[in-house]
Amino acid sequence: MKNRSELREVIMKVIYQVKILEETKLDYNLDDLIHEQLEVENDFVRNSINGILEKQDTIIKLANKYLKDWSMNRLNKVDQAILELGIYELMYTDTPSVVAINEAIELSKTYSDEAVTKMINGVLDKVYHEEVKTDE
Repeated sequence: MKNRSELREVIMKVIYQVKILEETKLDYNLDDLIHEQLEVENDFVRNSINGILEKQDTIIKLANKYLKDWSMNRLNKVDQAILELGIYELMYTDTPSVVAINEAIELSKTYSDEAVTKMINGVLDKVYHEEVKTDE
């Protein structure tokens, strides 16, 4: 059984695949994409992916609000997926904020460069302080 960090990596990979497939206008089955990455059913993965896709427009607007001199569509698709996962967890789940931010940073350290990791950290920090903390 995978731990939560590994499950977040699965979520990021599936969101990335969805972005590629939608950009190329190819048909896909979300359940198949999830099953390719994860052989057993997992509610955390399924609920997170569905939630990110359902709230994607709001998540992208929020990311763009806090991206300095950048926009989501300028980021590569892996970085978009990591940022969307981080924002989704901050805004729409019970995941502790520090965990949501740290997990996104760790994914970014694996899949991105240092500058992008800092940018993702900055955006998630702003989302936390400007959007989440005010609601607590």
